[in-house]
Amino acid sequence: MSKVWLQMVKPTVISTFAGCGGSSLGYQMAGFHELLAVEWDQNAVDTFRLNFPDVPVYHGDIAKLTGDECMRLAGIEKGQLDVLDGSPPCQGFSTAGKRQFDDPRNSLFKEYARLLKDLQPKAFVMENVTGMVKGCMKQAYLTIIKTLRDCGYKAKGEVLNAMYFNVPQSRERVIIIGVREDLGIEPSHPKPQGKPINISEAFASISNHGLIKYPTGECKKIVAEMKPGEDGNDAFQRLNKTNVRRWFGLKRLSFDKPALTLVKSILSGQIHPTENRYLSEAEIKRIGSFPDTFVMVGDLPTIWERIGNSVPPNLMKAIAEHIKINILQRTTDAFPGIEIRRVD
Repeated sequence: MSKVWLQMVKPTVISTFAGCGGSSLGYQMAGFHELLAVEWDQNAVDTFRLNFPDVPVYHGDIAKLTGDECMRLAGIEKGQLDVLDGSPPCQGFSTAGKRQFDDPRNSLFKEYARLLKDLQPKAFVMENVTGMVKGCMKQAYLTIIKTLRDCGYKAKGEVLNAMYFNVPQSRERVIIIGVREDLGIEPSHPKPQGKPINISEAFASISNHGLIKYPTGECKKIVAEMKPGEDGNDAFQRLNKTNVRRWFGLKRLSFDKPALTLVKSILSGQIHPTENRYLSEAEIKRIGSFPDTFVMVGDLPTIWERIGNSVPPNLMKAIAEHIKINILQRTTDAFPGIEIRRVD
C-alpha cells in the first residue's frame, strides 16, 4: 500500500551584489533557502562566508558570470528559481554624491537584468537609493523599469522607509518588485509593520560594544560642542562665530528618535547621543538590524561601510515574507510551500 508524506519546501533565492549578507539574512529569517550569493569585494565575501558557511559564493565580477554558470552553481534550470535579489551599487544615483547620469556604476543594473532574463525566476527584488527617482535621475529610473519589464516581468517600484519595518533607522530606499508575466500576478509591496524604534530602545542591554573610535583633532572639538539632534556645522558656527559651513556630515543622535540613514563612511558618521565618540560596532549593528552575534571582519570604518551598504535584514525579511505569501504561494497548487510525495 502506498504511503503519502508531506515535506516542507523552502522558497529559493539567489542574491547578487550580496555584500556582507544583509539581504541574505532577511531571506533566511523569512524561511528562504539561498542557493548562491554573488559578490566581488574581498572583505564582504570574507564576512559573508563566516556568517553563511553553507551558501555557495561566486567571488568575482558579475559581468563575467553567465546565466548558464549561475544556474550550474545554484543547481537549477531556467524558470525554477523563486526570487532573484539584487542591490546594484548606487553611488551614481545617491543624493549624497554628484548624481551623474552616466556614472559607470549606474550601469551595473544591466548585469542584474541580464541574469534576470537568463534565469527567469518567478519574482525579483531590486533595491536602490531614492536618488534614482528624484530630479534628473528620474529618467534613469524609468530606463531601469523598462529594462526589467523587457525581461518578461511586471515590475513596480515603491519607496519604503526601513524605520517602519523594525529597523531603528530612518532609511528610505526604492524597492522594485517584479513578477514573471506568465504567472498573472501583480507585484505589490509590504505595508508598514509598526512604529519607529528609537535609539534608547535600540541600544538597550548592549553588554559588549566591540570596536569603538573617537574623533581626533578639530573634529574632537566639534563633537564635544554638539548637542543631541545637531549636526557638526551647528557646533562649528557656534564655536567660530561664522557662517562658513563645515562638519555638517556629523550628526549627534537623540535617544528619543531613530538613527539617521547610516552611510558607508564613518567620517560622515553619527555621534552617540551623550558620549563624544562615533557609534560603536555593537551600536551600528543594532541600527542596521543585524543581530549582536553577526560576525564582522576588519576595523570599525570597514564594518561601518559594510553595514552602511547593506539592506537592513529586518526590512528584507518583511519584503521576503510578503513575496512568499502574496506571490509565490499563489503560484503553487493546493498545498503552497509543501511538496507531496508518494512512497510505494
